[in-house]
Amino acid sequence: MLLTVTERSRGHDYGDALSKSILFFEAQRSGKLPPTQRVTWRKDSAVHDGDQFQEGVSHLYRKVDLVGGYYDAGDNVKFNFPMAFSTSMLAWSVIQFGSSMGAERKHALEAIRWGAEYLMKATSVPGYVVVQVGDPYSDHNCWQRPEDMDTSRTFYAVSKEYPGSEVSAEIAAALAASSIVFKRYQLAYSARLLRRARMVFEFADKYRGSYNDGLGHWVCPFYCDYSGYQDELVWGAAWLFKATKNSYYRKYIDENIHNLKTFAEFGWDSKDAGINVLLSTLMINNSSNSNADKFICSVLPESPSLSVSYSPGELMFKQGGSNLQHATAFSFLFLVYADYLNKVNRHVDCGGKASAISPTRLIQFARSQVDYILGSNPLKMSYMVGYGEKYPKRIHHRASSLPSIDMQRGHIDCKGGSSYFQSQNPNPNVLLGALVGGPDINDQYADSRSDFVHSEPTTYINAPFVGALAYFKSHSSSKPN
Repeated sequence: MLLTVTERSRGHDYGDALSKSILFFEAQRSGKLPPTQRVTWRKDSAVHDGDQFQEGVSHLYRKVDLVGGYYDAGDNVKFNFPMAFSTSMLAWSVIQFGSSMGAERKHALEAIRWGAEYLMKATSVPGYVVVQVGDPYSDHNCWQRPEDMDTSRTFYAVSKEYPGSEVSAEIAAALAASSIVFKRYQLAYSARLLRRARMVFEFADKYRGSYNDGLGHWVCPFYCDYSGYQDELVWGAAWLFKATKNSYYRKYIDENIHNLKTFAEFGWDSKDAGINVLLSTLMINNSSNSNADKFICSVLPESPSLSVSYSPGELMFKQGGSNLQHATAFSFLFLVYADYLNKVNRHVDCGGKASAISPTRLIQFARSQVDYILGSNPLKMSYMVGYGEKYPKRIHHRASSLPSIDMQRGHIDCKGGSSYFQSQNPNPNVLLGALVGGPDINDQYADSRSDFVHSEPTTYINAPFVGALAYFKSHSSSKPN
């Protein structure tokens, strides 16, 4: 099977998809919404986050201002591990392809800042890093609008006694990457982000350990760390090196990169492939090019070292839920690496008949995945809500599936939303730009609210897609429909 860009991929309006993909983050906002809020069916929520702690659980026995941030998916919990990754990827998207975003760059910056501001709050008490707000068990037992939720808003933190290197280092990476973005616009703010990033990285490295151990009951199985924390430490150091050019971080990378376990994973849990692609663009560590090449060869269907699967309609698949998170993250990395290969005039050698993979081939692959998601697939369905004529209507998302406060002002309690969850009617609020988990490996999609593996949107599916869409917005000869 050979993926190529064919006539079927023509006609996508990447600019429209980019606008919607960024708009999605406004619908995921927690806290006091700004006057500029464009998703007006969402209202203020969780405006007292940080007030409620529980001894023996939070490891931080005081109130902290934790208002803000993002709900990661279709629930009302703030999971800081995937939120930080999403912020990192939004920042990388602007760093790499911001010049292609046009007027949407302003909204992308707002999305990054909304995440970064919350992460600054989560790291405001020295010696502690808040990693989660909300009890996931009680939250997942309810179907409530975020504006109504009356479930526990307990917050959970790691410390030197109960470390959490993976989430702390990911927050450091997000803040460092964000500091690079804002250096061009707000120098003082950029410097503040960078100072905090360095402090949080030092904490993550000095007190090594996984938050699975101290907070496992509360973070697992929701966002349990399955790949270990070594990759986040190198990832954080890589972004700090990019932000500072300080030789300390380069030395740290050289001394710790051998701890990476794989080269073919990238997402909120494992950063390995992203590290190798990022380090290649920074021209440091000779093993990075080799491992980045291995990553490319593990994905391309014509490669003899292929390690992923493909649907009949040519969507890539890896094990685990919410498959589109892999398609969007990998597509983004392919575009970043193609840009690097073009600059150094190099090809990738996968062996056999795939001995000279050009940067153009990497771009073709990324576009095939992007176009599949936007509707060039057997069902002719867009997996971005609100894009195209046919898209998911019954997504697994509380705020989208329940009537907005504008439509129904009365309080909806924990079980009061059950009838809406069970309904076969389309969601009353169209969650523009949301990418769902996607079809199954046979290219089938049930469009069922209860099928959360396929119908739930997440910030970490959308974040890398922002960068990919920005690239194709300005590097495509396709004309909109």
